[in-house]
Amino acid sequence: MATGRTHRPATRSRGIPEATVARLPLYLRALTALSERSVPTVSSEELAAAAGVNSAKLRKDFSYLGSYGTRGVGYDVEYLVYQISRELGLTQDWPVVIVGIGNLGAALANYGGFASRGFRVAALIDADPEMAGKPVAGLPVRHTDELEAIISDNGVSIGVIATPAGAAQQVCERLVAAGVTSILNFAPTVLSVPDGVDVRKVDLSIELQILAFHEQRKAGEDGAHEGAVPPPPIRAGADGGRKGPDGDVPAVMPA
Repeated sequence: MATGRTHRPATRSRGIPEATVARLPLYLRALTALSERSVPTVSSEELAAAAGVNSAKLRKDFSYLGSYGTRGVGYDVEYLVYQISRELGLTQDWPVVIVGIGNLGAALANYGGFASRGFRVAALIDADPEMAGKPVAGLPVRHTDELEAIISDNGVSIGVIATPAGAAQQVCERLVAAGVTSILNFAPTVLSVPDGVDVRKVDLSIELQILAFHEQRKAGEDGAHEGAVPPPPIRAGADGGRKGPDGDVPAVMPA
């Protein structure tokens, strides 16, 4: 089986749009679920609904793969699982290192979905000397002093950063210098990388803030429908300014 350092997916060379690439894992997840239920074929409408997209977009995405299905029959589930897996580079072994084995890093190490999708956790790395040698998810934690040797010995091209924000950039630079060309960043910071290095950022707090925004909007709509009490009025102050519920408001707000 090939390793991640000797072969890269063909999606870019074949001109598949990034938006389509981002949806391929959604299709693969839906198709895998169908395969596990021994469903032989699926229509574009059924698969689009399972993946959360519209059927026209799905058919357009699949046209980049050279797969149009069979009219009146639909798409062959097993064939599409293989085809999409191949496009995503999941028919080969991708060794991965996780740097930062705190609560989040340990949870990622214990996630069973990596191995089933072609990703092998080659090493767990942490800067804390007291963590060195401790088993997590069946692997001994290695110290960051070994980072470069681990990447070289295992042919690693994908790194996962789960460190505190303050350490993430330095870890990123060491990963890149050692040969890592793709990084999944869980640290709450923006990483600076050179051309040729891909970074995907996962910020759970941002996702929660977006959900909070939508919850606030929904609560506001419900309040408006129920005749919610309006905010306190702004009234004139003694100096010609205005007063609001939080005190004086300047007559001219600063830019």
